[in-house]
Amino acid sequence: MNQKPAELTTLARHFSVQLSPTPRGARLARLLAVEQLRSWGLPLDPARQIVAELSANAAAHGRVPGRDFRLMLYVVGDTLRVEVTDTQGERLPRPQAPSPDDETGRGLLLVEALADRWGVSEGRFPRKTVWAELRLTPPEPVPSRSGTVGAPPKET
Repeated sequence: MNQKPAELTTLARHFSVQLSPTPRGARLARLLAVEQLRSWGLPLDPARQIVAELSANAAAHGRVPGRDFRLMLYVVGDTLRVEVTDTQGERLPRPQAPSPDDETGRGLLLVEALADRWGVSEGRFPRKTVWAELRLTPPEPVPSRSGTVGAPPKET
């Protein structure tokens, strides 16, 4: 019988915090997320990097003076969902194709590469939420050509 770790059998967990849309607020979002994931007994990576990228985007592109951004972490079953909500609903994020010399513009490309799914939900104007989901269980083993289950073949 294949059993899941005890921490993954909990039905739902939730964490939410509002932070200033500044580089300091983005850094604090990452630090608080790491501590929350640790307290839940969940892996830190790649969630730590996703929180860092989405929070940095909220501070850089979603900033409205006097309005905070919100970080939310949800665990339901075997899925961790990271949500960052800001008050620039008219500025929807899109992955870019930065040139090799660009020093910015890769955050959503990283989120796209690290997350199992991600997207944008438009809330009540002027808000938007950028979210990413991570499966907390390893992927199913890949069947080999002989019909037995094993690790995926290594590339040469």
